Parts: sequence; C-alpha cells; structure tokens
Amino acid sequence: MSKGPRDGIYERPGKNGITRYCFQIRKKGFPPVFQSHRRKTDAVKERNKILTAMEDGKFLHTTEARKHTLRELIERYEKGHKEKISTSKQAAEIRWWKEQLGAHRLSDLTPVLITEYRDRLLQEVTVRGKSRSNGSVRRYLAALSHIFNMAIKEFGWLQENPMSKVNKPKESRGRVRFLSDTERERLLDVCEKSSNKLLYPIVVLALSTGMRLGELIKLRWHDINLPRERITLHDTKNGERRSVPIKGLALQLIIKLHENRNRVTDLIFPGISPNKPIDPRFSWETALKVAQIENFRFHDLRHCCASYLAMNGATLMEIAEVLGHKTLAMVKRYAHLSDSHKDKVVSDMNAVIFRES
Repeated sequence: MSKGPRDGIYERPGKNGITRYCFQIRKKGFPPVFQSHRRKTDAVKERNKILTAMEDGKFLHTTEARKHTLRELIERYEKGHKEKISTSKQAAEIRWWKEQLGAHRLSDLTPVLITEYRDRLLQEVTVRGKSRSNGSVRRYLAALSHIFNMAIKEFGWLQENPMSKVNKPKESRGRVRFLSDTERERLLDVCEKSSNKLLYPIVVLALSTGMRLGELIKLRWHDINLPRERITLHDTKNGERRSVPIKGLALQLIIKLHENRNRVTDLIFPGISPNKPIDPRFSWETALKVAQIENFRFHDLRHCCASYLAMNGATLMEIAEVLGHKTLAMVKRYAHLSDSHKDKVVSDMNAVIFRES
C-alpha cells in the first residue's frame, strides 16, 4: 500500500485487481470521512473539497448517510408511495436500483459509482432482446434522483444529490410513428371485435385525445363532465391538472359506457377486480398481430393524435396544450407535418403586407 507524499491519497487493490484510490480524514469536531475512487484525480478533488468545506465551516454532517443503505431508502420511499408506484413503470426502475446498489450505504453512492451503473444500464439487454434506449436510461436515472431528493428534503438522510454530478445520456430525437389511414381502419376494426369490450373505447380515446395509457385506465366517472364534453386529468406526468375535450366517436362511446357502467366501482375501465384498473396489454398485443400492425406501441397512439392534429392545421402551441406539454420542445417533431398550414399562414401574411390579391 503506497501513500502519496502530499495529497494524502493511498492505493488499495479492489475487486478484479482494479486499483482504488482512497483517503481518510479525521478532524476534530467532524465525523471521520473515508472515500474510495477509481481515479486518483477524483479522490484528490473530493478530499480537497471536504477539507475546504471543513475549514470554511460548510461541511455537512453525514451520520445519517453512513447509517442507512439505499435499500432502506427505497423501501421507505415505496411505503409512502405504494399507489403511485404500482401503476407506473417506476416500479421496475426502482427495483433495478435496489437489486444493483441496495446494499451500499448512502454515503458510498458517489457520482463515480452511479456512473458505472449508468453505463451498465446502457449495455444491458432487455427482456425483449434489445438494448435500452438513451431515453429509457434517463428515466432510470430520474427515478433514482427523485428518491435522493426525498432523502434530502423529507428524511434528512442526505445533504446533496449525487445524481447532480452524473451526466445523462443524450436524449434521442423523438420517435414519430403514426398509423396510415388503412392501418388505423384495420386496427380499429380488430379492436372493436376484440373479446375485451373495453379495448375499443380505450384505443379510440387514446387516438382522439392523446392521453397516455396510465391516464386512461385510471379515469373515474367523476373526472368526466358529459354536458361540457370534457375530461379533467388530476394526476398527470408533469404534475399539473389538464382538461381534455372529448368529441365525436370518443364522446359517443363514453356516453354508452356511462349508460352501462358498473355501479360497484367509479372506474370507467375496471379490471377483473372492479376496484383496480384494467390491464389491456394482452388484448392490445393480440389486436396488433391480428391487424398486422408492426413496429407500433400503445404510446404511439399519442403520436398519432399529435400527428393528425398537425396535419389538420393545429399549431404547435395547440398540440402542446392538448397533449399537456409545458414547452414546445416535445412537439417540434410534428412541425414538418403542418407545412401546409404554415404555407397558408405565410401566404396570408404576404398578401396583406404587399397588398396582393
């Protein structure tokens, strides 16, 4: 074991023969600090940062971070958010982090360690035999970051979020896959004939409103205002309430469902257990196969709605309002579909300013 002459960093053989660069700080009035890093430069930087913070009186006590593991933190978070987690993809993301890093103390979860597991996420093959997309990995990182923030704000187990120093994979260009007219007709025809009688109205609503599957299956009758022909979403992805208009066929199907609703539950789309939402995934996958629709996911129905809006003259701002996006960044992928609308706007403007007939 060798120690640097001035920097206080020493080498220690790690697993698989990989050298770790460690340091230990024992300073009167502060808890002992021990850290291990893969790179010496990281160890030197972190040691100097801690010593400076101690000298400036800004070093934060880390007793709780050394006392609790990530598994304890996740389980405490899960206990307080059971309902939300059970109906979202976040459950699988959180479970992955618990399995991979659950035994580690919170104080040991450095940005360097999390970066290693970020790269592992990028390299892993999913159950469908495909590599995870950058967007998927970003969601895994966001789930863990959210839990760290809870540890800081509500539990007092952390002083800072190590995720803030972890680079996230670059967001890929938004996927735009929408059904052609013939594909849409085939799919709707198969859904209407499905043994799952709720599949057809769910798909029609998704196409006509752009609502996410999670938003649809959690709908309750008190969310629907039939006279005003509107749905109010109280629990959305961005945390803001959203009002969605229901028109045409979607409205007709909602009225029919209301007339024949299950009086035992307030859910519009109840499952086998009337107090739990339906899970339409099996019926949906079957419908795609029968209709011979390839490379298409349920979430793409949301893209279909946005694409049809663009092709029928809706502005990007209007599309963002319907889908519930806070900014235009997410809907710019549909801009090329509204070229005819932009042509008309520019043509009208030129006719006015240059007095063209």
